[in-house]
Amino acid sequence: MPFLLPLLALLLLSAAPTVTEVVTSMSDCDQYFLNQAPPQIGGILEGGIILKQNRYKPICQTLRDERIFVTLYDTTNKIPVFSAYKYTGIKDIARQNQWKIEPQLEEIKLKANMEMEEEGKSYNHQADNKNYINDRGFQKGHLLPQSYGWDIIAKRATFTLTNSVPQVDSFNSKSWSYVESCVKCVLDEYCIDTNGKIEGFVVTGAQPSINNILNNKVNIPTMLWSAFCCYSSKQKTWLAGAHWGENIPDGGRVLQTKTLDELRLELGEKFKAFPESQCPLTTTVTHLYPPLSKFCKCPKPI
Repeated sequence: MPFLLPLLALLLLSAAPTVTEVVTSMSDCDQYFLNQAPPQIGGILEGGIILKQNRYKPICQTLRDERIFVTLYDTTNKIPVFSAYKYTGIKDIARQNQWKIEPQLEEIKLKANMEMEEEGKSYNHQADNKNYINDRGFQKGHLLPQSYGWDIIAKRATFTLTNSVPQVDSFNSKSWSYVESCVKCVLDEYCIDTNGKIEGFVVTGAQPSINNILNNKVNIPTMLWSAFCCYSSKQKTWLAGAHWGENIPDGGRVLQTKTLDELRLELGEKFKAFPESQCPLTTTVTHLYPPLSKFCKCPKPI
């Protein structure tokens, strides 16, 4: 029957593994960075060079032979350092929710990404679903949100454990969710390039803790941070902003929009979210929030 064909296609897609490409350099997947320049993170990634290549692995996140976004993954802490994406708008598609692992990090060949986990085996270089079974109030928190995915493939590609960190339930569902929604609104409304197309660059990362570990394996980050930048033909200028928040139970906090320079001071002098770019360092987009207030969750000025 014709109406069964879309359902069959969806079932086949849900069974497809997330086939990652663990590459040797950030330049192998630099199309998701503004001006092809990756963030600069002191002691980890400087001048586009990964300083500890045995520990930090660049991943071109790929699904069904389509590259979607890029992640720098910390195989010691079992969480990503950051994920970066070129946002181009979205289609209205239902959320997908099947978490996968990345077999290339284990240097093995699998018929399906979940095969080892189903056999009860453990992974040496990444987290798996078993590591997130807990009663401490944490859940798998996306770095690149699934809601930013252009289509069903892009959304499903975000459901890899190399794009997630242990995030406090209420922080993930409240304050951080509001940040993701606000940034998406700004991207949709103002990040229109000179060709009339939506285009914005987003990078989201996690600051690992010293010794707070979930199930003796996965580092629980102390905070999450996010930055975005784009050229706005509407405003005839470059726009940028940043957010960060402690990974603690949400008590009605409001994460104010900050500047890229304030984020640099928070993360360290060597940090640059968008090096070699025209992204403004000392201004935000808060002046654009009032027209968005009816349908966005952007923070009100303090």
